[in-house]
Amino acid sequence: MDVVAPAARAARAASTAGGQVLRVATRAVDAVRPAAKPLHPRGAVTRGVLERFGGAVASGVAWLDAAGTDDVVVRWSRAVGLPAPSPDVFGLAVRVELDGGRHGDLLFSTTGTGPLTRFALVPAFTPQRPMTTLLPYRTASGPVLLRALPQGERTVELAWARGTGAWHPFATLRLDDAPGTAADADVSFDPVLHPLPGLPPYAWVTRLREPAYRSARRARGDTAD
Repeated sequence: MDVVAPAARAARAASTAGGQVLRVATRAVDAVRPAAKPLHPRGAVTRGVLERFGGAVASGVAWLDAAGTDDVVVRWSRAVGLPAPSPDVFGLAVRVELDGGRHGDLLFSTTGTGPLTRFALVPAFTPQRPMTTLLPYRTASGPVLLRALPQGERTVELAWARGTGAWHPFATLRLDDAPGTAADADVSFDPVLHPLPGLPPYAWVTRLREPAYRSARRARGDTAD
């Protein structure tokens, strides 16, 4: 009996709905406000360190399970760009520097953390709210979702979950600057082109995300596809 299949089907159904909302929102904002970044137009960029300690439960993904330290570039932002104190969907983008000059990108947005709400975008008044990657990654043990849980302005706990299952902390993100004090910078994050080792997207996830990222690449003059 395939015990992974039910979790995979549930995760795919919930995250497909979330992905469709993301795609429609991106196109709507781009139509009203054409820009190099249709969503998350302004933000705060800082550097930091990602301290991976693995965890008591193995995910089957070496990068999640192994202890290690990675240099990172992080950007906090508001999805629509509404001014504070208006509620917005907050985003946390993390660029992990890898060996050989490569990097991998992670994108988190404010969501719920329950079995289904982890796949639903949730507007908030502050970035100090739970965030997930919204869409799962493909692994040998089934779909894996990542969560970012801010613990103050300069510390974020990262955890993984298999589909709709329990969360398992695996790393701590320590930032050089708080989001309220960091300036923005000309840096773009693209998890479609730059996945982390062992965390490739599903083909259907790429199909959902690619139109929005392709539009953003073209708007900023990046021809990579």
